[in-house]
Amino acid sequence: MAELLPHFVNGRSEIAPADAEKLILEEPATGEQYLTVPFAGKDEINAAVSVAREAFPAWCDTPVVERARILFRYRQILEAETDALMEMVSHDHGKTQADARGEVQRGIEVVEFACGMPTLMQGAALPDVARGIDCRSIRQPLGVCVGITPFNFPVMVPMWMFPVAIAAGNTFILKPSERVPRAAVRLAELFKEAGLPNGVFNVVHGGREAVDALISHPEVRAVSFVGSEPVAREIYRKAGEFGKRVQALSGAKNHLVVMPDCNMEKTVEGIMGGAYGSAGERCMAVSVVVAVGEAGDALVENLVQAAGALTLGSGSDPASEMGPLISKAHKERVLRLIGQGVEEEAELALDGRKHPMAAAPGNYLGASLFDRVAPEMSIYREEIFGPVLGIVRAKNLDEAIGVINSNPYGNGTAIFTNSGAAARKFQNEVTVGMVGINVPVPVPLAFFPFSGRKSSFFGDLHVHGRDGVNFYTESKIITTRWHEGDLPGGKNMTITLG
Repeated sequence: MAELLPHFVNGRSEIAPADAEKLILEEPATGEQYLTVPFAGKDEINAAVSVAREAFPAWCDTPVVERARILFRYRQILEAETDALMEMVSHDHGKTQADARGEVQRGIEVVEFACGMPTLMQGAALPDVARGIDCRSIRQPLGVCVGITPFNFPVMVPMWMFPVAIAAGNTFILKPSERVPRAAVRLAELFKEAGLPNGVFNVVHGGREAVDALISHPEVRAVSFVGSEPVAREIYRKAGEFGKRVQALSGAKNHLVVMPDCNMEKTVEGIMGGAYGSAGERCMAVSVVVAVGEAGDALVENLVQAAGALTLGSGSDPASEMGPLISKAHKERVLRLIGQGVEEEAELALDGRKHPMAAAPGNYLGASLFDRVAPEMSIYREEIFGPVLGIVRAKNLDEAIGVINSNPYGNGTAIFTNSGAAARKFQNEVTVGMVGINVPVPVPLAFFPFSGRKSSFFGDLHVHGRDGVNFYTESKIITTRWHEGDLPGGKNMTITLG
């Protein structure tokens, strides 16, 4: 029987009521059942928020240096647990162990950043803004914060949120994807092991009912979300109506421009990792390549050869270069979009449906490559979230930039070229938040914010970096004036210290 996963509330496992709605998960690599996930109802959400609210005053009053010490211990524990977390992510999501290890490491980098909270929360001061008047600013935590995260990065995306929020003095409730919830519970258990007080970090499972209860709860001050565009728009609207701070990271359609003067070997290598890494199930995946001028034919030939040679297999197999998709339903969606691309007469240069592993148990699908994709096609307009790459042809760099800027999404983009002038023009003119120059997936390190634009992000302050600190805190300005005549004994009284 599939193991029943508990919630994690107030520093301990909480078994869901017997009548709770439940979801049974299957291993992406085999299709075998392995976990039963309970869905929290409104009463359980209210209880979790109550616990987080009650834990907030003491945690807020804990000196920031003491909070940082717990984060330092947490980082050490996470380093020691990296292999176990990697194996859990690879098993539950299906991605290769190399991809899973990279995800865990990027999550730890956010904890490292949050360890600097004593400096990051420093305010500013200016004496004598007027005669005898001093002014200073301080940053204070908000209270109860919520994170709602997707299936594709069970460790990294939650850690974009809760380490910064908690280090800043907030309490936190994480509602991970019901498709990959085990890692979230383990992260909470390890944080408690590091010395985090009960109630500061809580994990509840569930679907739409849990999300609606969290974003409408009057004690929740801020909501962080990563997921699809329709849901991001809805959460941004609803949470905003309830007066909460919101950062909602949405869908993407990331373009990579290939110039004729590029280093073809390095370009193909970069595209392979960017397009087919993690089976394309990531919001920063390269899903569209814009081949400029004469670069197109040679590029397609090289990509077909490289993508066709990818080794598919279980994420637990070190020889695997690409693992299965997250679920049968998601595989069917990707297959449907490939079929639509064929119907719309894009050139299917490599058909992943014909890969031998596509018929094996599990959710395997080979790499697919479409050439001469047009912006009106569904495979261009929709975020496929799978191992499918489209090639758009452009006559020159101006046309390539026009393709990118006319797209409604603005997460990441890249250009591969040996021309500094072309790179400079590109970085200045594209209306995209994260730009790579000969870097296929320009995800910033934790001390910079993850800066999507347009329909890829709804809100004002992004996750992690200084934006993350400012999102989870609010400023207070203090103006003081002390009159000399108020000194004990009068203006000329001598005060001896020590």
